[in-house]
Amino acid sequence: MKIAAAFREVYRAAKDGDWKTRTSFVVMGFGHFARRQYLRGAMYLIFEVIFIAYFALFGWKYLVKMGSLGDQAMVEVFNEETGIFEYVYYDNSMLILLYSVLTLFFMCAFVYMWYQNLRTCNVLQEMEEVGKKLPSTKDSLDSMVNDQYYKTLLALPMLGVLVFTIIPIVFMVLIAFTNYDQVHMPPSRLFDWVGTDNFATILGGSGVTGPAFAYTFREVLIWTLIWAFFATFTNYILGMLVALLINKKGIRFKKLWRTILIFSVAVPQFVSLLLMSQMLGSEGIINQLLKSWGWIEDSLPFLTNGTWARVTVIVVNIWIGIPFTVLITTGILMNIPADLYESAKIDGASPLRTYLRITLPYMWFVTTPYLINTFVGNINNFNVIFLLTGGAPLLTELQNAGQTDLLITWLYKLTYNEQNYSFAAVIGIITFIIIAVISLIFYNRSNAVKNEEEFM
Repeated sequence: MKIAAAFREVYRAAKDGDWKTRTSFVVMGFGHFARRQYLRGAMYLIFEVIFIAYFALFGWKYLVKMGSLGDQAMVEVFNEETGIFEYVYYDNSMLILLYSVLTLFFMCAFVYMWYQNLRTCNVLQEMEEVGKKLPSTKDSLDSMVNDQYYKTLLALPMLGVLVFTIIPIVFMVLIAFTNYDQVHMPPSRLFDWVGTDNFATILGGSGVTGPAFAYTFREVLIWTLIWAFFATFTNYILGMLVALLINKKGIRFKKLWRTILIFSVAVPQFVSLLLMSQMLGSEGIINQLLKSWGWIEDSLPFLTNGTWARVTVIVVNIWIGIPFTVLITTGILMNIPADLYESAKIDGASPLRTYLRITLPYMWFVTTPYLINTFVGNINNFNVIFLLTGGAPLLTELQNAGQTDLLITWLYKLTYNEQNYSFAAVIGIITFIIIAVISLIFYNRSNAVKNEEEFM
């Protein structure tokens, strides 16, 4: 509907517009200057000049090559005068793709500004025809800091989101449809469009390396979901139980226990994880203590055996995550109406039944968005896995991935170790789809959304 309305607005400017409005089709801001709207007119005209200069001097050179991503890469040429070989740089596929994306976004912004230029010209023309006073430059400035202040305030943040979030995401998505890897590394080599071949390789196992990548992706995905489930709900349940224990009547030094739990939050996480990695090593202090006590003869494979390593990272994550859960749940537990517990006590309900019937439903209702956010965060929990195990232990059957690698850490290894940017981009897209689907399904089906006004 909005697109249709925009076309109608442009058609109205062409059909019913006066000479001032029609001139604005070519010279943006002309209609505003002619009606003494100097501030808006200057804004539109400056934007048009910048766009034309950018496109004519820079943008079109990359945009015309976007379909091929370049024709000639770096060439080695012998310089007879110096007697040495020199490198002559021609096309760079990465720069072509990047600047093409920037140019396309710039073109979209130009079209939007061009439309706004015509729309406001229509408004000004209508005001002239009915004899209304046109807003002065002072009125426009007052509107920017009063009526339209939210637009002024959000302009810079929205530009930052566009430049630092949306454009890189679009660039990454396009990389997934190329063969950008170590073999096709600009500027010495060019990469090309390969369509959905990368998705077919990872998801369907097509191609020479397809079966290995498909198997690795399946194994890493399963472990990622298992890890996210246990890392989320172990912290949630145990953290809630600790908060209940601290809040229980008769427990002394409540502030002291909460302060002790917060100590692990105060220490930077990467320091704690690196220290734990050293302590849990084959020659770490934990194995050394167990040996000195005579409890074991050989070192326990905390980080070298696949099953042990997976259990270890979950246990360490519990130690790191429980204090956060205690902080969140403590305040919520204190807000549960006390008369509910008194009624349950009068009815003779056991502590377990009280927890299952009162505490847990209340907590579940209030913290569902937090749980979804935590689950999504654990899918992308790079720090715990990378700093504690580095994804190890490795398996030859897995394509540059270890038994504790998550999708995010595998993506990092493909990018940093193998320079396989196209496959890493595919994994990033798949991870985004998984997170989006899980978040939308569980959030929309949760009571926190469906029964927001009905709970208690």
